[in-house]
Amino acid sequence: MLDLGTSFIASVERTPRALAIVDGDLRLTYAEWYPRISAVVAGLQRLGLQRGDHLLTVLQNRWQAATLHWACQFAGIIITPLNWRAKSDEIDHAIADAEAKAVVFEAISAEATRAAQAVPRITLDAALHGETSFDTLLAAAPPAQPQAGAEDWSVMLYTSGTTSRPKGVPRRHRAERAAAIAHVAQNLYGAGECTLGVMPLYHTMGVRSLLAMAAIGGAFICQPRFDVAQALRLIACEGITNLYLVPTLYHDLLHHPAFAGTDVSSVRKLGFAGASMTDGLLRDLTAAFRPDLFVNHYGSSEIYTFTVDQNAPLKPGSAGRAGLNQFIRVVALGSTTPAAPNQEGEIVALLAGDESFEGYWRRPDADAKSLRDGWYHTGDTGFFDSDGDLFVTGRVDDMIITGGENVSPVEIESCLSLHPAVAEVAVVGLPDERWGKVVAAFIARRAPATEAELDAHCRAAGLANFKRPRRYVFVAEVPRSPVGKLLRRKLAEGDYRPAEQES
Repeated sequence: MLDLGTSFIASVERTPRALAIVDGDLRLTYAEWYPRISAVVAGLQRLGLQRGDHLLTVLQNRWQAATLHWACQFAGIIITPLNWRAKSDEIDHAIADAEAKAVVFEAISAEATRAAQAVPRITLDAALHGETSFDTLLAAAPPAQPQAGAEDWSVMLYTSGTTSRPKGVPRRHRAERAAAIAHVAQNLYGAGECTLGVMPLYHTMGVRSLLAMAAIGGAFICQPRFDVAQALRLIACEGITNLYLVPTLYHDLLHHPAFAGTDVSSVRKLGFAGASMTDGLLRDLTAAFRPDLFVNHYGSSEIYTFTVDQNAPLKPGSAGRAGLNQFIRVVALGSTTPAAPNQEGEIVALLAGDESFEGYWRRPDADAKSLRDGWYHTGDTGFFDSDGDLFVTGRVDDMIITGGENVSPVEIESCLSLHPAVAEVAVVGLPDERWGKVVAAFIARRAPATEAELDAHCRAAGLANFKRPRRYVFVAEVPRSPVGKLLRRKLAEGDYRPAEQES
């Protein structure tokens, strides 16, 4: 298995004049990008970073962030990216946990980074004084040669930490490259594809897009942070051929006033991950883009691919079957016994898969919980239907037990999403003295609708009585994380903005 540095050089030699990266007015081919990556490798080494060290980054999707990612692959440095919105205590935790030797930041993350503990700091913005400027790393240097092997660590992502402190997920070069090649194959990418590089490079989806484009001599079009109007302009101007986004971003693209007047015909392949997509959004995207391929990718930071469905609209809700590098099982909740077809249980993935991680960074407690008998316990619930396709129904912790019955929020959300007045929906269980929990639907509307109308819709759709929401709450928006994950906890805790009263 090649290391990633060698893999990048192969792309430079194969397609030197192909467009590699775009960031505003900056446009670099592979032959033009390689010298800048080489310069950054030498610059990091001048600062004292060595093979096996961690470099923390707190950056948006700029060309410098992508360049640092590749430079670390050459130098054997473990790039450790954080959300650019991270607070100082979160940066402190990552610095201490990873024993980071330096941190790279920009203006938007300057306040939090400077308030964190002191380590050597590198800034992208020359106007920020007192730290090393990224520009000083760009002094001419000989072409970089790979100093890491396939067994070296490549990247360490941090999990979201919604229920505990964030966990480091270290991944080796071989696992990262296997994931990138599988991503190319499973999305049927061809030579010279062009993708919108908006999924953040601190998230597995963003990293995968970056590596996959390099593998095929494709172009990574940077969008530092998601802006719908700008994204539509980039699609039209750059002739973007594929999109790989979370469902929330697709929703926002589709419902922006400029969408109808934008030429999106260059986009032939759609892919989504990070959350389930409602039946309504699947239907609307299919009609709007008429893509040649519409992929539902189900995976995680720990093991990039669990399953793939390359024709998501054909069987809405299906996550498909195991990816090229994986085996998947569903086991009965609380046991290791395989569940029967159509029986809901916990989804587990084989740790021996080529894309798999090997355990969390210095977290034996987390390993003991999630890694058992050669399998990674995802914490997700789901079932195999009679055809052998996987359906993901939610999180083990999200399951609503009402009156002794198990209710999956995803099924109800998909049902309600098909009502024409529903823009977004999230379902959670709220405490109830009699039932333990009752099913509550939080609805963001695009048109007027009453509780009675929504309940009638659920009845007409054949939703079982015990699954029908007993409470409806109309909200201004459904709370989500920066990468589009639904934050049910906030709704359960009452942390949301109510919808304005209809006149």
